Amino acid sequence: MTEPEYASFDDEAVSKTLEAARQPYEGTDLTAVTEISPAVSAGLELRAQCITVTSGNHRVCVNLPLGLGRACLPLPFDLPDGTAVQACLSIRTGPFGIPTGVCVTLFVGGEQIVRKCFP
Repeated sequence: MTEPEYASFDDEAVSKTLEAARQPYEGTDLTAVTEISPAVSAGLELRAQCITVTSGNHRVCVNLPLGLGRACLPLPFDLPDGTAVQACLSIRTGPFGIPTGVCVTLFVGGEQIVRKCFP
Protein backbone atom coordinates (compact mmCIF):
# COMPACT_ATOMS: atom_id res chain seq x y z
CA MET A 1 0.00 0.00 0.00
CA THR A 2 1.44 3.37 -0.97
CA GLU A 3 1.61 6.41 1.31
CA PRO A 4 -1.55 8.52 0.86
CA GLU A 5 -1.39 12.01 -0.59
CA TYR A 6 -2.45 14.63 1.97
CA ALA A 7 -4.25 17.70 0.63
CA SER A 8 -3.83 20.98 2.49
CA PHE A 9 -6.13 23.87 3.27
CA ASP A 10 -4.84 27.40 2.74
CA ASP A 11 -3.22 28.96 5.84
CA GLU A 12 -4.56 32.39 4.88
CA ALA A 13 -8.15 31.07 4.72
CA VAL A 14 -7.71 29.57 8.20
CA SER A 15 -6.27 32.84 9.57
CA LYS A 16 -9.07 34.93 8.11
CA THR A 17 -11.67 32.57 9.55
CA LEU A 18 -10.10 32.82 13.00
CA GLU A 19 -10.09 36.62 12.69
CA ALA A 20 -13.79 36.55 11.80
CA ALA A 21 -14.54 34.39 14.86
CA ARG A 22 -12.71 36.82 17.16
CA GLN A 23 -14.16 39.98 15.60
CA PRO A 24 -17.34 40.17 17.76
CA TYR A 25 -15.13 40.26 20.88
CA GLU A 26 -12.76 42.94 19.59
CA GLY A 27 -12.04 45.50 22.29
CA THR A 28 -13.27 43.24 25.10
CA ASP A 29 -11.06 43.44 28.17
CA LEU A 30 -10.81 39.75 29.08
CA THR A 31 -9.34 40.58 32.50
CA ALA A 32 -12.54 42.46 33.35
CA VAL A 33 -14.86 39.55 32.46
CA THR A 34 -16.35 38.13 35.65
CA GLU A 35 -19.07 35.98 34.12
CA ILE A 36 -19.51 34.33 30.74
CA SER A 37 -23.10 34.39 29.53
CA PRO A 38 -24.61 31.56 27.45
CA ALA A 39 -24.55 33.87 24.41
CA VAL A 40 -20.78 34.27 24.74
CA SER A 41 -19.99 30.67 25.65
CA ALA A 42 -22.04 29.14 22.82
CA GLY A 43 -19.86 27.49 20.21
CA LEU A 44 -19.52 28.87 16.72
CA GLU A 45 -18.55 27.02 13.56
CA LEU A 46 -17.37 28.95 10.51
CA ARG A 47 -16.60 27.50 7.09
CA ALA A 48 -12.98 28.32 6.24
CA GLN A 49 -12.45 26.82 2.81
CA CYS A 50 -13.46 24.11 0.37
CA ILE A 51 -10.89 22.39 -1.84
CA THR A 52 -11.13 19.72 -4.48
CA VAL A 53 -9.21 16.57 -3.69
CA THR A 54 -8.89 13.21 -5.38
CA SER A 55 -10.01 10.00 -3.75
CA GLY A 56 -7.59 7.12 -3.50
CA ASN A 57 -7.75 3.77 -1.76
CA HIS A 58 -11.42 4.51 -0.83
CA ARG A 59 -10.50 7.51 1.30
CA VAL A 60 -9.49 11.16 1.25
CA CYS A 61 -6.54 12.40 3.29
CA VAL A 62 -5.99 15.98 4.49
CA ASN A 63 -3.57 17.98 6.60
CA LEU A 64 -5.47 19.58 9.47
CA PRO A 65 -4.68 23.14 10.59
CA LEU A 66 -4.09 24.36 14.16
CA GLY A 67 -1.47 21.68 14.78
CA LEU A 68 -4.04 18.87 14.70
CA GLY A 69 -1.96 16.70 12.37
CA ARG A 70 -3.29 14.64 9.47
CA ALA A 71 -6.40 12.57 8.90
CA CYS A 72 -7.75 10.15 6.34
CA LEU A 73 -11.52 9.94 6.05
CA PRO A 74 -13.03 6.75 4.66
CA LEU A 75 -15.53 6.98 1.85
CA PRO A 76 -18.81 5.23 2.70
CA PHE A 77 -19.20 3.47 -0.63
CA ASP A 78 -16.99 2.41 -3.48
CA LEU A 79 -15.94 5.36 -5.56
CA PRO A 80 -13.39 4.77 -8.27
CA ASP A 81 -9.94 6.00 -7.33
CA GLY A 82 -9.41 9.42 -8.82
CA THR A 83 -12.94 10.66 -8.09
CA ALA A 84 -13.11 14.41 -7.44
CA VAL A 85 -14.24 15.04 -3.87
CA GLN A 86 -14.91 18.44 -2.33
CA ALA A 87 -13.38 18.71 1.15
CA CYS A 88 -14.66 21.61 3.25
CA LEU A 89 -12.97 22.80 6.42
CA SER A 90 -14.85 24.49 9.25
CA ILE A 91 -13.25 26.01 12.34
CA ARG A 92 -15.06 25.57 15.65
CA THR A 93 -14.59 28.18 18.36
CA GLY A 94 -15.69 28.69 21.93
CA PRO A 95 -15.85 31.79 24.11
CA PHE A 96 -14.17 34.89 22.68
CA GLY A 97 -13.41 33.17 19.36
CA ILE A 98 -10.86 30.77 20.82
CA PRO A 99 -10.47 27.79 18.44
CA THR A 100 -11.64 24.47 19.87
CA GLY A 101 -11.27 22.24 16.82
CA VAL A 102 -12.05 21.72 13.17
CA CYS A 103 -14.52 19.74 11.09
CA VAL A 104 -13.97 18.31 7.62
CA THR A 105 -17.00 17.60 5.45
CA LEU A 106 -16.74 15.66 2.19
CA PHE A 107 -19.09 16.12 -0.74
CA VAL A 108 -19.45 14.17 -3.97
CA GLY A 109 -21.78 15.52 -6.62
CA GLY A 110 -23.06 18.12 -4.16
CA GLU A 111 -24.12 15.47 -1.62
CA GLN A 112 -22.52 15.29 1.84
CA ILE A 113 -21.03 11.85 2.31
CA VAL A 114 -18.75 12.22 5.36
CA ARG A 115 -18.28 14.65 8.25
CA LYS A 116 -15.68 14.29 10.97
CA CYS A 117 -14.69 16.77 13.67
CA PHE A 118 -11.34 16.94 15.42
CA PRO A 119 -10.93 16.76 18.42
